Amino acid sequence: MTALTLSTAAAPGLRADAIVIGVAKGAKGPVVAPGAEAVDKAYDGRLAGVLETLGASGGEGEVTKLPAPSGFKTPLVLAVGLGAVPEKDAEYGTESLRKAAGVAARALAGSKKAAFALPLGDAADAGAVGEGALLGAYSFDAYKDNGKDPKAKNGKAPLAEVVLLGGKPRDKAYKAAVERAVAVSEELNRSRDLVNTPPNDLNPESFAAIAQAAAKEHGIKIQVLDEKALTKGGYGGILGVGSGSAATPRLVKLSYTSSKAKKHLAFVGKGITYDSGGISLKPAGHNETMKCDMAGAAAVFAAVVAAARLGLEVNVTGWLALAENMPSGSATRPGDVLRMYSGKTVEVLNTDAEGRLVLADALWAASQEKPDAIVDVATLTGAMVLALGNRTFGIMGNDDAFRAALVEAAEEVGEPAWPMPLPEHLRKGMDSPTADIANMGERMGGGLVAGLFLREFVGEGITWAHLDIAGPAFNEGGPFGYTPKGGTGTAVRTLVRLAELTAAGDLG
Repeated sequence: MTALTLSTAAAPGLRADAIVIGVAKGAKGPVVAPGAEAVDKAYDGRLAGVLETLGASGGEGEVTKLPAPSGFKTPLVLAVGLGAVPEKDAEYGTESLRKAAGVAARALAGSKKAAFALPLGDAADAGAVGEGALLGAYSFDAYKDNGKDPKAKNGKAPLAEVVLLGGKPRDKAYKAAVERAVAVSEELNRSRDLVNTPPNDLNPESFAAIAQAAAKEHGIKIQVLDEKALTKGGYGGILGVGSGSAATPRLVKLSYTSSKAKKHLAFVGKGITYDSGGISLKPAGHNETMKCDMAGAAAVFAAVVAAARLGLEVNVTGWLALAENMPSGSATRPGDVLRMYSGKTVEVLNTDAEGRLVLADALWAASQEKPDAIVDVATLTGAMVLALGNRTFGIMGNDDAFRAALVEAAEEVGEPAWPMPLPEHLRKGMDSPTADIANMGERMGGGLVAGLFLREFVGEGITWAHLDIAGPAFNEGGPFGYTPKGGTGTAVRTLVRLAELTAAGDLG
């Protein structure tokens, strides 16, 4: 993991491989952002003109490299675009800073140390830059043999150290912001590692073992229900989905408790470590990235550990519903009826609608503890990707105010989200002549139908929200901002922010 420190050192005298500055897009050309005054002065105040000559405009994500000026102990200046210059008296937004830092950190792969001289108006800005840099420096190379460094990124190791210039090492707010950035980023990157791990190495049993190790390290109570315990408990949904695989399912419960907590949150994650579709087999072209179908469970796992590391004054329970969905002679068939943990029966019309089945059991289990709120996270439906694209996740729920608060929390931390409805007329499509409910309904509005199905398994009177992260959980395109190719860690920061707001009493 990249190291992160604060420094009040003057830019010219700091020894580093590069100094990172910000450049914004002005009406008449690039504008050097605050934080880079010393660099601009060394260029006799002509840095903006030099950057423009080199083709820089200040556009978001743009990178321009130039030699450091005479007298500097760093050989390189890296100017990163921040986007449009803020309006008068406004400051650069934390998400702009986060993205710029991520782009810079990725561009500096192979460097040992970089000084970031981006605009730091307050501690929140320092936290955003630190978080962006740590997330942008991420790489997953555990399975690559490049002949140099097993942790290298295309032959270059990730940026080893980030120094935030203009930070205040002795200021409590700045120190707390950096500590938060480190804890959240490390756990988010852990979730990315899990999503990126090949399914032959990550199955329900090995995922549970990773959770056990982390729980022991961070003082989190953990309970793992194996196939025998799930059978005894009547978890028909998880067992039904996992019945076709030689890798048996698990239900993992992680419990972080605070002696000062007044509220209890339950997070529930879909953990299909590989989704072939089961008997309703996915067609060619739809299987290759299905190792990411456990991204919801990875996000929940990371959020609980982050809450523990931050010592948040709220109780957080994470439920990881882990199974592998495979076709075999023992697999659940379309037309089978499963008796769920809640006692309800479900007619399985499509075995590729399996995520809602494992979540249903976990939601009911979470409901038995009567938490103040339940949030489930899942790569649940292709319909949500069609509706919102690859970078935005949908949020549904049984409480409009809670759903709105989650959307606001997501936007605050830089995770695009959109409120989605649960139209009552779509519920009738899941009526079954054989069971209490079917796992499929109308094709149109399929993401909303899935949300309505999950609502059936939330305990009465419990506030609940559902995050369908099918679009942004796995990035098949090129990296952007602080987001890498592959597993993204989507929803981790939203869950952590929800826990922080709940601990502070800001959610009622």
